[in-house]
Amino acid sequence: MNAPDRFPTISAAGRRRGLLEDYRRVRAATVALAASLSPEDCQAQSMPDASPVKWHLAHTTWFFETFLLGGFVGDYKPANPEYRVLFNSYYNAVGDKHPRPQRGLLTRPSLQEVMDYRARVDEAMSGAIADGASGDSAAFDELLVLGLNHEQQHQELILTDVKHLLSCNPLGPAYAAEAASPTIAVPAMEVADVSKHVTQSTASFLGFDGGIVHLGHDGRGFCFDNELPAHQVLLQPFELADRLVTCADYLAFVRDGGYRRPEFWLSLGWDRVQAEGWNLPLYWRAAPAPGDAAEVTGLIELFGLSGWQPLDPAEPVAHLSFFEADAYARWAGCRLPTEAEWEHAAGRASMGDDANLLERGRWRPLPAAPRRAGERHALQQMWGDLWEWTASAYLPYHGFRTSAGAVGEYNGKFMCNQFVLRGGSFATSRSHIRKSYRNFFPPEARWQFSGMRLARDVPG
Repeated sequence: MNAPDRFPTISAAGRRRGLLEDYRRVRAATVALAASLSPEDCQAQSMPDASPVKWHLAHTTWFFETFLLGGFVGDYKPANPEYRVLFNSYYNAVGDKHPRPQRGLLTRPSLQEVMDYRARVDEAMSGAIADGASGDSAAFDELLVLGLNHEQQHQELILTDVKHLLSCNPLGPAYAAEAASPTIAVPAMEVADVSKHVTQSTASFLGFDGGIVHLGHDGRGFCFDNELPAHQVLLQPFELADRLVTCADYLAFVRDGGYRRPEFWLSLGWDRVQAEGWNLPLYWRAAPAPGDAAEVTGLIELFGLSGWQPLDPAEPVAHLSFFEADAYARWAGCRLPTEAEWEHAAGRASMGDDANLLERGRWRPLPAAPRRAGERHALQQMWGDLWEWTASAYLPYHGFRTSAGAVGEYNGKFMCNQFVLRGGSFATSRSHIRKSYRNFFPPEARWQFSGMRLARDVPG
C-alpha cells in the first residue's frame, strides 16, 4: 500500500494529532451508520455475500487489533483470543476463519459486547497513535491509514448489506427517511433500431482523442496496491456518455424484451438470467394497482434505503450486474468503457461540492442536473451516485507487486473472475475516492450500488 506523509510540513506532535483525528472521525462514522438499527437488524445475514452489521463493526476493530496493536504494541493483550478466528475475513496468513455464510449465526458476542470491544480497542489505539506505537512509527502509520480506508470500505458494505436484509422483509422497512428529491427531466438516450446498426444520438456523448495517457496512482496521498504502478496506456479515440443510464433508459430495454433476447447477452450472463429468472433489476417490482393487490399496473416500484418508492425515471438505474450492464449496452448499440478510458475521462470531471457521496446523506443516486441553454457540455455523475461497471477484467498492472505480510492478501489474490468498477457511489466517503481507485466484483453481483455509463468507438 502507498501512504505518503499527509502532514509533511508540521511537527511530529501535530502529525500524531492529525492521525488521531482521522482515526476518531472514521470510527465514529461507522458507529453512526449503525445507530438507527436494532440489535436484531445488526444480527441477521440475508445471503452468503452479505455480512451482519455486527460483524462489520467487529471485523473493522479486529483489523486494528490484529495488525496494529498486535504488531506494534508489545504489551497489548487481545480482548478475546477467540475473536482472532471469529472476525477474520480472508487473511489466511493470520490463521483460521469462521465460515462466511455462517456469520449470522454468531449470536454471541452480543452487539453490546462488540461495541465494548470497539471501545477497548479505540482506547488502546488512541494511546498507540499518540506515541507512534513507541517503535517504527512510519510502518505503523502506513498500516493505520490502510486500516482507515479499509473501514471506509466496510461503511459502504454496511449500507449495501442492510439494504439487502431489509428488502427481504415483507414490511419493506426503511433504513432512513429521505426528503423527496425534485423531479428532474433528463433527456432520453435516443436508441434507434440496433438491428440496422444505428447507434445512439451523439448529443449525449463527449469525444476523447485517445493517444498515450497515464493510468494509475500519481503518488499523492494514499492508494491501494492495485492502483500501482503508474504507467502509460495507448487509447484509441472514443466517446463517453455525459451521464449515467437512467431507470427510464433501462425500462425501455426491459419493455423491448431485453431479458428474453439472448442475442444481447454474454453466454454466462444468459445462463444466469435463465437459472435465476431475472426479468428486472434487483429491487424492482411491478407496483400493485390501487385497491387491488392481485392486479398490477404498468408502474414500477423500487426498494431503497428509504423503503419502497415509485420509480423515478430520471434516477440512475442501480444494482445492475456486469452481465445486465453489458447486455443493455449491446442493445443500445454501444459498449461499456474500459477502465483506462474511464480514468482518462475522469480527468475532465472535478469532484465538486455537489457530488453525491456519503457525506451528503441522500441514500440514493440522484438524477443528473439538466443543462442550461448554452452551457458547456460536460461529464456528470463521475463521482458518487453509483459505481460504474467497466469492460475491464480486474487484473494486475504491469509490474504490480503485492504488499509484504498478511495485508498482501488485501487485493492481489482476487485478480480472477472479477470486473472493475470506477467512480464511487452515494455510500462512498469523499475522503476515500479518487480517479485511480479500482473497485471490483464478480460479473453476476447485483447487490452493490452499481450502475453504468455508455461508451462507443469513434469511426476511423
